[in-house]
Amino acid sequence: QVELVESGGGLVQPGGSLRLSCAASRSIFSFDAMGWYRQAPGNQRELVAVIISGGGTNYADSVKGRFTLSSDNAKNSVYLQMNSLKPEDTAVYYCNVETFLRGYWGQGTQVTVSS
Repeated sequence: QVELVESGGGLVQPGGSLRLSCAASRSIFSFDAMGWYRQAPGNQRELVAVIISGGGTNYADSVKGRFTLSSDNAKNSVYLQMNSLKPEDTAVYYCNVETFLRGYWGQGTQVTVSS
């Protein structure tokens, strides 16, 4: 079992920045992948960014150059630095980890980009 605790969402103006954090209940070395998804009202949940064990980091085209995914192994955490935010980035952001057996999801954190 893996528990994920997310933080860092909120309301920000267009062009602003936010940093999302996701802390896992065990070592991230045990995960095949770890990253963030988002879901806007009426839309499917979509990949934002993911770190794949031994395989680098992948980003959605819509966030490339603006978002940066990083990890801190000592803190069992992954972070999503979001810069140059746009209204279309508004969504609930979910942390996800994948293990050999199954995936796990955080509870979600709301990000709203609005003036």
